[in-house]
Amino acid sequence: MTIGRLPVLAVAVAFLAAACGSDSSPPAPSTGSEVGVAAPSVAASGLESVTLAVPAGMGAAPLDTQRQALVPPGWTLSVFARVPSARHAAWAPDGTLLVSVPENGTVVRLVPDGRGTAAVSALLTGLNQPHGLAFADSTLYVAQSDRVDAYTYAEGQATTPRPVVTDLPNARSPDLRGRYAHALKSVAVGQDGSVYVSVGSTGNISVDDLTATPPRASILRVPPGGGPPEPFAVGVRNGTALGVAPDGAVWTAVNNRDNIPFPYDRPYGDDSGSAQGRVIDEYVRDHPVEPFAKLTPGRNLGWPYCNPDADVDPGVRGSRQDFSEVPFVRDIQLNPDGQLLDCAALPPVEQALPGHSAPLGLSFVDGDLPGDYASGALVGVHGSWNASPPRAPEVSFFPWRDGDLGGQQTLVGGFQAADGSRWGRPVAAIAGPDRAVYITDDAAGAVYRLAPPAR
Repeated sequence: MTIGRLPVLAVAVAFLAAACGSDSSPPAPSTGSEVGVAAPSVAASGLESVTLAVPAGMGAAPLDTQRQALVPPGWTLSVFARVPSARHAAWAPDGTLLVSVPENGTVVRLVPDGRGTAAVSALLTGLNQPHGLAFADSTLYVAQSDRVDAYTYAEGQATTPRPVVTDLPNARSPDLRGRYAHALKSVAVGQDGSVYVSVGSTGNISVDDLTATPPRASILRVPPGGGPPEPFAVGVRNGTALGVAPDGAVWTAVNNRDNIPFPYDRPYGDDSGSAQGRVIDEYVRDHPVEPFAKLTPGRNLGWPYCNPDADVDPGVRGSRQDFSEVPFVRDIQLNPDGQLLDCAALPPVEQALPGHSAPLGLSFVDGDLPGDYASGALVGVHGSWNASPPRAPEVSFFPWRDGDLGGQQTLVGGFQAADGSRWGRPVAAIAGPDRAVYITDDAAGAVYRLAPPAR
């Protein structure tokens, strides 16, 4: 592990993403009879349907067909730029928007033209799956699959890269021999100058990640000024949504595991006999939920030995779910007797998203948006890749209340039809200097501008 020593300055918010089970953009769900009717992740209460505005020259598929979205009343949604495979974003000090494109190794620069659109040019090329982006004053942090570098950003150029962390695990790591499902890394900069890096798990339930050096399925912290990275939080299967809240706390939203066995020694639904240990598609669709947690030094988010269970009536088919203060239950496959990790002793998860939501990007707003959206967290929800019915993509909002987050609300929806087909999949959402929200979509290859009334 090689570490660079360099000054780190102010607060930054990183936008981080990886799909549940894969770092690539998963295929849209089947629309066959097995899919059924797909419901959104949460109720889109109070939103209204609007037509996505597509400027001339930006109407390539899938935006060659008129698309409808759900937004707050009076808000508008338009295409700001077309960026194939757009992932994470950060606003530069000069008012330009930077977007990562891990698929082709580039970071692009979007220069607003004053007409609600932007000119696109390459800022950095030849990188190894660049993904997470963060700024601290004029220092740009770029997370590649195997490292994080700091650049000097000035006059539209990113120069003099300095290593912050190198030798991070990826598919090229000798000990992994190409087996690494969550190669994309995320980066955030704390108020004290610490640099936080998400390191995803090798696979769905790869236990060896916990004892690797550095540990995978973790959030690493590099102290201010540089130094060896240390695990800040562990048991984080794939915490690609990573950001710093207004009070300086670090939060992550996690892509959780697939194919969880039923953990309770009881029948499931109308079946007779115990269903414990069985993989039941209906149960898997909603379990485990995706943690959205405030990180503290040494916090353990349970994976792979404990799973957050939001069921009000645990193990009861069709139970209502409560996504606040979610407790953990033991994983019957890997921790059957609870000896490997005491799940009841883990602090409950502050908030959670429905199972297989695939939260990919996280940013915080603090007085940046009008009305009910003035302060809170913006989360890009990619939607499920293998759930049936499929979990819908959306941009979620969690209100900030006295140092904590309230429950999930839909800010932008409508990307998925009732048959499960989709025209877009948000990755990240970030407030701009004009108090609009800019949303990346790797499936549609677009960046959208969500504008409040009179903006």
